[in-house]
Amino acid sequence: MGRSPLDETIDYIAIQRVHASYADIVTRRAWTELHNVMLPSCSLNLSLGDRELSVEGPAAIGAFIGEQLQQFSFFEFIILNSVIHIDDDGSRAGARMYMQEARQNVSDGRRTDAFGVYHDRLEKHDGKWWLAKRLYGSYSRTIAERPENEQVVFPLPQHDLGSL
Repeated sequence: MGRSPLDETIDYIAIQRVHASYADIVTRRAWTELHNVMLPSCSLNLSLGDRELSVEGPAAIGAFIGEQLQQFSFFEFIILNSVIHIDDDGSRAGARMYMQEARQNVSDGRRTDAFGVYHDRLEKHDGKWWLAKRLYGSYSRTIAERPENEQVVFPLPQHDLGSL
């Protein structure tokens, strides 16, 4: 017998709470709290349009993001939309979360934006959902110089949620 719609709804909301907690942690720059939403083995693979890199573990991920955010006097992580696919046994899920970073530069006070998408693999352990693997792709951001078209656009990253 499959999982009930109620069980799936409870898991769906729990995963949305993981995403909301992550957004709150990043907005507050509360890096020591990442261990509350990420497995110790969580990896973050970034495709930023002009470069790619990987970071392993909540502490290293927090240190990396924290260093990047030092250039902003204002920063808010905004979840725009998310789609979640929960495996049939309810122990793993794939999620796609579209997000925006609203920012203000320390250097010149200029307002900038970044838009991206996280493709997440989440795992459920002892009734709690955790981020296990994150693939982040930028698809638009304000560029440093001020050309006629300030927002540079990249191809939208796509991954099959069932394969995460």
